[in-house]
Formats: sequence, structure tokens, C-alpha cells
Amino acid sequence: MRPLPFETVRLSDDGRLCILDQRMLPGREEYIELQTAEDVWHAIKDLAVRGAPLIGVAAAYGFYISVKDIDDDFLAGCRKVRDYLDSSRPTAVNLSWALDRMMRVAEAGGPDVKVRLLAEARAIHREDISMTELMGRHGYGLIGPSTGILTHCNAGALATSGYGTALAPVYAALDAGRTDLRVYCDETRPLLQGARLSAFEMAKAGADTTVLTDSMASYAMASGLIDLVFVGADRIAANGDTANKIGTSGVAILAKHYGIPFYVVAPTSTVDLSLPSGKDIPIEQRLPEEVTEKWYRERMAPEGVKVLNPAFDVTPSGLISAIVTEKGVIRPPFREGLQGIIDG
Repeated sequence: MRPLPFETVRLSDDGRLCILDQRMLPGREEYIELQTAEDVWHAIKDLAVRGAPLIGVAAAYGFYISVKDIDDDFLAGCRKVRDYLDSSRPTAVNLSWALDRMMRVAEAGGPDVKVRLLAEARAIHREDISMTELMGRHGYGLIGPSTGILTHCNAGALATSGYGTALAPVYAALDAGRTDLRVYCDETRPLLQGARLSAFEMAKAGADTTVLTDSMASYAMASGLIDLVFVGADRIAANGDTANKIGTSGVAILAKHYGIPFYVVAPTSTVDLSLPSGKDIPIEQRLPEEVTEKWYRERMAPEGVKVLNPAFDVTPSGLISAIVTEKGVIRPPFREGLQGIIDG
């Protein structure tokens, strides 16, 4: 697949963690250096680095740079760093998945444990890149001719260290020479991750890109502009219920009404079989200022009003046409299929 025009995360040879600061996009492409556990925690919490798979990669590197200089009570220090980084955001399971992998290496111990921790972090990074390529190939098979694709939030290359999840099939189509695709990016309020991020990377990749506000999805579907929906996921429960950026469930309901396929694209690291259903997925509640004033010169809501600002909602599995993973396409019933790919 094509080389990406940006690198979301990298670890230098001398152990410095560098990330593309996604808070600055699309206006500026700036990279920042993270040197401590506190730096990594704030980068994840404040959305400098975001997207479930990319959070996992950044957390793995963050774990390594935070413990590599610990000598006394090494294992206790590792546990403290693991729990601290895991507290940065609650919904994306990739965060704890990556940190648990790092902890297992730490607990194995040995004189070369720090070398193996670095190797494990790099392995998580490589696997993420490989998984995005595979999801792209599997998802490409779902794209028909002259297709209008709606995507919600950003689950592209900016959300991973490779080609993305939901947008990986689009990259695969572009690599195959497809010029008949139209990508519609929901604005995705309140953080505008569709307008700022998905539209940024799709335009940069050369895709025919249109931005629409979240409330326009029904109009676009009724007008025949949308042929399928690709979204990502931050956590998938055992029954196929899926947590993704707020507003995703509304898009799924609209797609069901208009008879449009609704596909979730996510790596198996996003599947959490310990949770029976979406009711058990923790939903992050973010600051009210993101709604009332973040993108405005002046406050756009009266002082004193309450603000409901969940970062995610849960799409019931009955609204999902298929789940695309690096191991293939899973169709209902999802419980059996998800168990099968995890066991396999």
C-alpha cells in the first residue's frame, strides 16, 4: 500500500517518543516529544494522540520510556505506571490491552527485561501497521462500483500507526486505482474529528471528499448519496455491541432505515469478550467546555446551563451488517464469530 504522508507515532533510536499532535490539525502538522508518564497521560487524555489502536501503540511506548530508568522496586514501578496510563481514558480497550501485554513482559523479569519491553512495544507497533493493511483488504471487498461512503469521526491513518480501520478499505481502493469513490465525512461534533481529521487525511490521499454536519446524514442517505457506512470502534462487546464516537448509533439507525449496509472495522484487540453486551462498556464523560466554547471565539451557550458530553455511544449489534477485522469479515450472529476469531 501507499506510503502515508505523515507518521502518527515513532520512537527514536535514543528512546524519545514523538507523536503528531492531532489537536493542531488540519491547520498545522506539529510533532511533540513525550518524555515522561505524565506527558503520555496528558497526550492521551487531551487527544494529542487518539484513536483506539494508536492509543495502544502510544501507551506501549509510553510504558517503556517510563520504566526504562527504574532500578529499585522495578516491578512495583511498572505496576504503578501501568495503572496510571490506563486511567487516561476509560472506553478504548486497546489501551489496557497494550499495557497488559507490556506488564506480562515486566512480570516475566530477567536481566534483559528492559530490552524485551522495548521489543514488545515495537512488536505492538508493527502488528498495528500489519492489521490495518489486512483490514483494508477485507473491507475493500465490501465496496461496490461508484460507491458513496459515509464515515463518522476519524478511524483512518490518524487513528492508527498504519492505514486506519474504517478508512483502510478506502486506502486499499485508492491503491487499486479506484477513482469512482466519494467519501462523506461527518463533521462529528463536538470535537470535529470528521471535519478536522478524516477530511484532512482523505483529501490528502486524493479521495473525492465532502464534509457534512452530523445532522445531515439522513438527508444524504435519503438523497441516494450514501451506499455504505464504514466506522471504527473503541470497544466491541462479546455480543457485537460496539462503542464508537458519539453519534455513531444514530448513523446506524439511519442506515437501517434506508437499507444501507453499516460496517464496523476494528482489530481484534478492540474485542472485549469479558463484557457480555454494550451495557457493560464504560462511557467516558468529557468536559462541558468542549461543547460550549472550544471552537468558538465567544461562549455559545448560556452560563450555568448543564452540558451532557459523552465521548461515545453504543451501537446495538442488530444494527451492524458486519464487523471487519484483520482476520476477516464477521457477520451475525456475532457472539460465535467473535469468539471464533479470538480463539483462532
